[in-house]
Amino acid sequence: MGVYLNSRSAYSLFRRDYASTYFVDKTDILAELVPLVEPKGNEIKESRFRQEKGQTYVAITRPRRFGKTVMANMIASYFGKGIDSHDIFHNLKVSRYDWYEDHLNKHNVIHIMFNEMPKKCKSYDQYINRIQELFLDDLIMGYPNVRIREKDAVWDALTKIHEYCDGEKFIFVLDEWDYIYHQKFVTDNDKDDFTKFLSNLLKDKAYVEMAYMTGILPIAKYSSGSELNMFFEFSMATTTAYSEYFGFTDKEVDALYKRYLETETEPAVTRQDLELWYDGYQTAGGLKLYNPRSVVGALTYNQLRSYWTSSGPYDEIFYYIGANTDAVKDDIAAMVADNPVPARVQEYAATSMELKTKDQIFSAMVVYGFLNYKDGYVSIPNKELMDKFAEIVQREPSMGNVYKLTKESGRMLAATKAGDTKTMTELIEYAHNTHSPLQTYSNEAELASIIRWVYLKALDFYRIEREDKAGIGYVDFIFYPFIKNDDCIIIELKVNHTADEAIQQIKDRQYALRFEGKFGEHSEYTGRILAVGIAYDKEGKQHQCKVEILRDKIN
Repeated sequence: MGVYLNSRSAYSLFRRDYASTYFVDKTDILAELVPLVEPKGNEIKESRFRQEKGQTYVAITRPRRFGKTVMANMIASYFGKGIDSHDIFHNLKVSRYDWYEDHLNKHNVIHIMFNEMPKKCKSYDQYINRIQELFLDDLIMGYPNVRIREKDAVWDALTKIHEYCDGEKFIFVLDEWDYIYHQKFVTDNDKDDFTKFLSNLLKDKAYVEMAYMTGILPIAKYSSGSELNMFFEFSMATTTAYSEYFGFTDKEVDALYKRYLETETEPAVTRQDLELWYDGYQTAGGLKLYNPRSVVGALTYNQLRSYWTSSGPYDEIFYYIGANTDAVKDDIAAMVADNPVPARVQEYAATSMELKTKDQIFSAMVVYGFLNYKDGYVSIPNKELMDKFAEIVQREPSMGNVYKLTKESGRMLAATKAGDTKTMTELIEYAHNTHSPLQTYSNEAELASIIRWVYLKALDFYRIEREDKAGIGYVDFIFYPFIKNDDCIIIELKVNHTADEAIQQIKDRQYALRFEGKFGEHSEYTGRILAVGIAYDKEGKQHQCKVEILRDKIN
């Protein structure tokens, strides 16, 4: 038992997660991994992702805060000999499998969290020397009868153990494998050295029973040669395997929300809120996922806010945008207007200093979880990230007209509530003239995108739905206020029709019913209901706005 070899740490950390109110049981992943380790009999069933014999190397890459470390701790706790973990696992899904007892705490596990640093670390040598020294200490103490010398490389020591101890083998659980690549003091040569360290440790070694490795950056980015080509790599955007084990599914969030209602005396978060704020990611196989850290944060603290984006250096988002502003600003504008844009997302992302093309920038943003990727298009996944993008484009003059438009969006919301149609018309006309491409200028879809821009500030106060079912039709835009006594806003767009006709359609199709209570019940929305008609005349190139109060505030 040591710091890395059969340590207690993974069990202690997983036990803490298991005891939390909003723990989600993902132990079914073990059914995919057990067939990859050394067989303990004929009882093991085939994994869906069974690799060829000897190819027992799995690399999972996911954005930050998608449960990679919780999973690594769980896997090490299940397989590792360091401590008896029956008290946890006998309550979890894995206990239903026939092979459960055959592998529980029966394997040597080397569990390394690569995001741990030596004191006052200023160089790669300090970082890697700490790892190697702790590793070697574990092996010397764990195998005192094997002649391991302090000058031995760790792979040489492991080979000695395998040869002298009747073929002893090890499962490697390596978390945050790419952490060192994000440190400012690390050079390109250091990165190459670290890749070689992992290759020397793992590749073609008889002592490796299985290697399970996690990180953010795909291995292909840093292993241009054959150093780490033994790994089968699974990313969220490009591979379907292991998708359900990282992030929360709809069904899992339903169960967590039910638990929340049972334990929270004054719930302030709705199920719909969780979807709006934290959903929006999609795997290569089409599975919808929520950001798990953020869902747990919202339920634990009974408050909707950005939990994930505050957990790391998220000004990186603007670095990616600023790396090539001219190439990406129009696409960022389209995405903030809720329109996906085409992109060629690569298997790997360029590092920060190498971002040169739009596709490289968007690839990096997908890898880091800033954007979702689906069917050849990238988009902003949810309100949590939308708020961050909106904040960036409102503070960065380098975004040009995009920046100017967003600065005016607060005025647009205020003018709408005040019924100031003159200001509304001026702002719509300014946005339309300065931002819309000539070829789509008169297109109603383009006008809808402009509406998203001029009302960008409204995202702070409203859940905005486009083409939402209301009354006996579908309304162009409907603004649901977060504060229930705030104004409710319904917007209908018309091209070559009048703003009066837009208002009449809102009335005729009874769109306001979305804010009315069910029969015999009071509405949860007690503010005014505003009907907003916005029209554009192609021939005269004239814009027109009208605001009408459909219902006064309910006292």
